[in-house]
Amino acid sequence: MATASAPTSDVGTLPTDAISYEDLYARWERGQWRATELDFSEDARQWREDFTEFERQAALWNYCLFFWGEDAVADNLSPYIDAAPREEQKYFLATQQVDEARHAVFFKRFMHEVCGIGDGSMASGLQAIRPQLTSGFRKIFDRLDTMADELRADRSPAKLAAAVTLYHVVIEASLAQPGQHFICSYLERRDQLPAFRAGMENIAADEQRHIGFGVKLLSDLAREDPVGVPKAVAALLRDVTRYTAQVLMPPGWDERYITTFGATFDEVGVEGLTSMTTKLRSAGLPVESLPGPPLLPPGLTPLELSQRGRALAKAGILGVREGPTRRDPETVALMFDTITRQVDPSHGLSRPVTFQWEFTDPDISTWHLRVDNGSTAAVQGEAERPDLRLRLSWQDWADIVGQRLNPLQAVATGRLRPRGNPLALRKLMRVFPQS
Repeated sequence: MATASAPTSDVGTLPTDAISYEDLYARWERGQWRATELDFSEDARQWREDFTEFERQAALWNYCLFFWGEDAVADNLSPYIDAAPREEQKYFLATQQVDEARHAVFFKRFMHEVCGIGDGSMASGLQAIRPQLTSGFRKIFDRLDTMADELRADRSPAKLAAAVTLYHVVIEASLAQPGQHFICSYLERRDQLPAFRAGMENIAADEQRHIGFGVKLLSDLAREDPVGVPKAVAALLRDVTRYTAQVLMPPGWDERYITTFGATFDEVGVEGLTSMTTKLRSAGLPVESLPGPPLLPPGLTPLELSQRGRALAKAGILGVREGPTRRDPETVALMFDTITRQVDPSHGLSRPVTFQWEFTDPDISTWHLRVDNGSTAAVQGEAERPDLRLRLSWQDWADIVGQRLNPLQAVATGRLRPRGNPLALRKLMRVFPQS
């Protein structure tokens, strides 16, 4: 049973306090549009005559992600409605589910009537586009499926906050919204696909409303549970952000799929990263304040973060590994620089500690990391007296960093062989608690 009272807190004023759930609902009433009444006849002509074969291929790849995503979010919203503690929140979420269904109908119509995909049914359209889904996209939307199941079993503020972070902040704000801006920008610049462009603009307006609601709900939940909610949000973000660089990963990392329409991978990536961090800050949960090791490597600009995420994903360190991890010196150095930046500042070590990686691969050099407040650094070569020596293959270490191999399981199976002070192994886990 929902309660009528709002959560109380002594937290200061946030941007989300300037808007009410009732206002968000009223905006929904004023923003109605009809996906079934758009006329795609001119779009179909332009698709055939004005787009090159490669442009059709590239655009279709991108549009398929939106079609599948809109259907998935519509299917998974029901447990959010059940878990929302206030009636006003439930009512808005019910309008959002209607919006998501309308978006899916819009994409299904475009795919069938303009691109010739499917037989006109939702099921056939989704089945036809499934091979186009990127590995990062699949991982994040698989997590949305499991999150819906978890939310049905646990309606606590912390679990709902994690679910809202995944749905409204990651999927809608940092992935979908930049993609919508990318598509609308080039279609407007080229004056193409008028009905599709009108539908995308309507979807963008709907999503802006959804994101505003999600940020407001997240801020209310954080006030209700100021300890559990930040922990849940941090854990969720660490779980899924390792895949975000692979969401807009074009086939074969051929970036012409994006540049052919006048944008770059990093332009979209920077917008997504900026959107995520801005929304979290507006909710009173700035990224740098979340508990645990830094979510993003500190000391880097948004552009550098986008470039680094793409490089680590292409190298097979972050995300889904689609072959052996690259082992060139530049990749090894980039990985060690990244983990150095993400040492947990709250590790609580009373004195400097040195960890050394001794790779079984003859072509991979030894590296060591000295953890010392204010001067932590990773260096190629052997340390004079390391506290802990770790012997393993480069591939196993890359899989541990990428969270594809559990380090405790690696120790139990002999793939990771620690040598040195037994207490230093515990210290390593304090320095990198996500491992």
